[in-house]
Amino acid sequence: MKNYTITVNGNVYEVTVEEGSGSAAPAAAPKAAPKAAPKAAPAPAAAPAAGGAGAVKVAASVPGKVFKVEASVGQTVKAGDNIVILEAMKMEIPVVAPQDGTVASIDVTVGQAIESGDVLATLN
Repeated sequence: MKNYTITVNGNVYEVTVEEGSGSAAPAAAPKAAPKAAPKAAPAPAAAPAAGGAGAVKVAASVPGKVFKVEASVGQTVKAGDNIVILEAMKMEIPVVAPQDGTVASIDVTVGQAIESGDVLATLN
């Protein structure tokens, strides 16, 4: 057993952690992965049917709500440019263009709840 003193928002907590449980540390590591996932927005993921007009699908990497739509139909974007900003677990997660192109459709609206893999926009 190890004792730690942790300060969160100015509150001090004494925490005791058992050694050798093994499952707690690996379980915490994957939770950091969604932060890196939006940088490589999955293009042709297993996306539900969407009325998108473009050949390249820009899909959500995490479930959440549409916080902001930063691109518009007809806008030319470069790989890495923000298309949509999602809000998940009180964090803003940018969904970026996977390649250079022109925005063919925006398939979501601000405030809309989305699931991982939903098509947010399409590019030509």
